[in-house]
Amino acid sequence: MRRALLLAAVAVLALSACATPVGVRRLLPEAADRALEQDVLSNGEVSAPTGRLLLREGLYEMVRRDPDTMLATLHARFAEGRGNPDELLFALSELSYLRGTQNDDRARFLASALYAYALLFPEGEATSITPADPRYRLAFDLYGRGLARGLANGEGGVELTPGTHVLPFGSLDLEAPAAGFTWSGYRLERFVPGAEFEVRGLRNRYRIPGIGAPLSASLAPLEGAPFLAGAARIPQRLKVPVSALVRIASPRLALREGRVEGSLEIRSRDDAEDVDLGGQRVPLEYETTAALADTLEAAPIWESELAGFFSGTFRSPGLHKNEDGLFLMHPYQPGKIPLVLVHGTASSAARWAELANELENDPRIWARYQIWFFSYNTGNPIGYSGGRLRQALENTLAELDPEGRDPALHRMVVMGHSQGGLLAKLTAVESGTRFWDLIAKVRFDQIQTDSETREILARSLFFHPEPFVKRVIFVATPHRGSYLAGFSLARWVSSFVTLPLTLADRLGDLLRSNPDALSLANGLPTSVDNMTPGNRFLRSLSEIPVAEGITVHSIIAVQGEGPLESESDGVVAYTSAHVDGVASEKIVRSGHSTQGDPATIEEIRRILLENIRAAQTNGGAP
Repeated sequence: MRRALLLAAVAVLALSACATPVGVRRLLPEAADRALEQDVLSNGEVSAPTGRLLLREGLYEMVRRDPDTMLATLHARFAEGRGNPDELLFALSELSYLRGTQNDDRARFLASALYAYALLFPEGEATSITPADPRYRLAFDLYGRGLARGLANGEGGVELTPGTHVLPFGSLDLEAPAAGFTWSGYRLERFVPGAEFEVRGLRNRYRIPGIGAPLSASLAPLEGAPFLAGAARIPQRLKVPVSALVRIASPRLALREGRVEGSLEIRSRDDAEDVDLGGQRVPLEYETTAALADTLEAAPIWESELAGFFSGTFRSPGLHKNEDGLFLMHPYQPGKIPLVLVHGTASSAARWAELANELENDPRIWARYQIWFFSYNTGNPIGYSGGRLRQALENTLAELDPEGRDPALHRMVVMGHSQGGLLAKLTAVESGTRFWDLIAKVRFDQIQTDSETREILARSLFFHPEPFVKRVIFVATPHRGSYLAGFSLARWVSSFVTLPLTLADRLGDLLRSNPDALSLANGLPTSVDNMTPGNRFLRSLSEIPVAEGITVHSIIAVQGEGPLESESDGVVAYTSAHVDGVASEKIVRSGHSTQGDPATIEEIRRILLENIRAAQTNGGAP
């Protein structure tokens, strides 16, 4: 018996040696990662700091058993000055958000945002939470998400109006402009949380981190309000990324007293990238990619691609309303260089979305460039469309800077994809009478016609370097034609293109008034005719060099791995896209729609940054 008891005692001691009351157990790296990332926003569980506080306060079991009493207890301890206020405020913010998700309680979401604000911006009171603390970044997110969900209108949007909101511990009185919020001469309306969009069709989703609830706002006309420069060229369908803020004076005191007074503000990235809160400059949060994708969701511009090819007079009802085809996605920004994007055949400005998403979310590019888009009917003659591009650029500069005070506007970069590259070239060449001589037997000043027809002819057939264009980028451009354009199927499709009726009428009048002066027996050419290898217009254009003082870059797509001279992108052969005398030629392995290819985008980024450096080296502000 004594021997059995002794053996049992030894066994107990042995077991105790294997599993001490306090010790460690190695986790798999993946489990360790999950433990570090746990919080209410990532997986619906409270973070480790909040869990520690609850255990110390003896409230951990109440998280699920009686969460409302637990929150009231923590708030009372904060209000009475018991405990560490920073720890209490963070736990209150996280636990209020958790409680809000459990019963869709807007009051709890608002409370979460207010606790986070008081933690981050105590106004005169010290805070022990530093940017290195995971709670610091999470507090920003709890503020933004809590605000968006606390002000939800029940229809998928956010209500940004003045009024009083009931809180679990008191009330929130919100002040806001009675007339609502405006942006560049438009009224902002229908605010939607950008974080709640799933973006498709774009390779990368960009969120600019900071303070605020990132929203996507719609535009509406604002009667009697003047447009800012360039705002009339902004499409009314545009969704604007904005950030909503509730600013609170003495937030900790207000929370302790239970009566919070807040001022509701809306900021856009165009007018503010940071804001002063609690005596410090704080970046604002924006959902830029979500707003861009929301703009293009079911937008009429997609329908314009084929319609704009087959009809020379088609106008998209959605994305741009001005007659000359040039539109902006942001108000005019003095000091920023225009990057003008010109799409290709049977395409639209929407095909630049991938590139725009990448460039506008690069702080170096955003700080120095403003992106403009040119939209045109791609079945029209190339000379006619090129003339419209030039006119649109001249019109826009006259509107934005009539006195010529902004030097950045005169460092313009024009980039065209496919046919758009040919239009871009027409902004940078001296054509003389080459194109006129292709169709006429007399001098231009001898032609008999009315002044308007003469102006159209001059704009479509005589080109001079635009003084404000300093760089041109060709992307998959058929300088010597597209072999597809020469196929019988392409010519058959081209036969369905309807050119502008005014052009056809004017052509008839022109031929009747000048029966022996013009050689237009086959009528006006379409863009497909112009891009057929051997076409006289295209051959003449390819022979004209870009004017001195304008830097040229070429990006050429090829699909195969063989010698470049035998490769193509499926539409344009390398031998057609290649031009001599360029500052750089980049070969990318891609199909013809290469404007969204990562390698193409990186080359464009490199060129734009080089352009900035060149301006700085030459002593001029870009």
